[in-house]
Amino acid sequence: MSTANKKLSSARLTQPTDKFVEEFTASVQFDQRMFRQDIRGSIAHASMLSEVGVLTAEERDQIINGLQQIEQEIENGEFEWSIAQEDVHMNIEARLITLIGEVGKKLHTGRSRNDQVATDVRLYLLDMIEPIRSELNRLQDALLDVAEREADTIMPGFTHLQTAQPVTFGHHMLAWYEMLVRDAERLDDCEKRVNSMPLGAAALAGTTFPIDREITANLLGFARICQNSLDAVSDRDFAIEFNSFASLLMMHLSRFSEELIIWSSAQFDFVDLGDAFCTGSSIMPQKKNPDVPELIRGKTSRVYGNMFNLLTLMKNQPLAYNKDNQEDKEPLFDTIDTLLGSLRVYADMMAAITVKADNMRESALRGYATATDLADYLVRKGTPFRDAHEVVGLSVAYGIKHKKDLSAMNLEELQQFSDKIEADVFDVLTLEGSVAARNHLGGTAPAQVRTAITRARNSRG
Repeated sequence: MSTANKKLSSARLTQPTDKFVEEFTASVQFDQRMFRQDIRGSIAHASMLSEVGVLTAEERDQIINGLQQIEQEIENGEFEWSIAQEDVHMNIEARLITLIGEVGKKLHTGRSRNDQVATDVRLYLLDMIEPIRSELNRLQDALLDVAEREADTIMPGFTHLQTAQPVTFGHHMLAWYEMLVRDAERLDDCEKRVNSMPLGAAALAGTTFPIDREITANLLGFARICQNSLDAVSDRDFAIEFNSFASLLMMHLSRFSEELIIWSSAQFDFVDLGDAFCTGSSIMPQKKNPDVPELIRGKTSRVYGNMFNLLTLMKNQPLAYNKDNQEDKEPLFDTIDTLLGSLRVYADMMAAITVKADNMRESALRGYATATDLADYLVRKGTPFRDAHEVVGLSVAYGIKHKKDLSAMNLEELQQFSDKIEADVFDVLTLEGSVAARNHLGGTAPAQVRTAITRARNSRG
């Protein structure tokens, strides 16, 4: 039987694996995406074995050349993946033995698939963190650009989805930006714990060969080495932590999506998302559906599910490695793919968004958004807050009855509720006066929005 078809780990077994069991237990269908990391890890391992005298320099070079040829075959679509070899690791090793013969069988000296797969998953995740960080930064930049462009644009701020106080659209964009700042910090923190090398732990107890894990870690670029062999092969905390980060980020994108869906509706008409990010209806020609934010809102549940999948996977596993851990890859891979795609399309969508400033302003005028400003005005005039609150409530009730915003009432109308109200009240009752008055760190005033944008850009280098 050729090496390509002979199962490399089957010597102990007296009967061939059942065909269905072989397919059921194989992971090569989905873990083959880690081929670069597996080859990189094997090259580093072979190099280390040569440094410590387990392999000769000639054997090392044969192995490395063979692995590089295999990588090229995979890149070119010429590699034949075999379910019989179970996973990406055994497929590559089997092909290596076919290519270079007996020397290929020496590659696995001093390691196990247990520490090999744990290393590959960490390397893969580290490689994927970079494009995720890049797309996250691109979305942050898009939000800062919109915030700067719309620093003076007034919209109603909401609590309970009811008009509360006027804010600037730029300020609103910066609220989203702050959420992403925290997400970026979580990603950086998560990366620290991903960046630890399990290789050298072997199956669970280490190896009797004189390996030097520092050499391997340096070759692979790991910041540190897993300190306990049992923990090294069985730890999947890093995958759960990454999914936790991803869940929080997707929750933020889902919240953004909900607002964009509401704002792009005919009832609000605050923004236009651009035709490239929407679809039409198969039956209603007038429809423009916000499919991208709706789909991201839906995909959030996938990422949540992946996190709980991993937590449940690990909750009852005794030390050390168990076959259960084959199930860690699909949820992790799905989260990576979902997150990367969501960030990419969101950054593109926000870069193309059109803001309907007139509609936002009109909506703010309809909701008595400056009521709190009138209350603050009365307090500054010496009215106790609870009395001021009652005065404003009566003023709003009058406005509702006569269909007038507070800023549209004349002085005599306002003075019927309090003799403390004077002509200067109109300085605070206008939308512009309201937002400009909140000119402090974290406030919605246009000046503060621009300062916050500058601060954000400076902090990002």
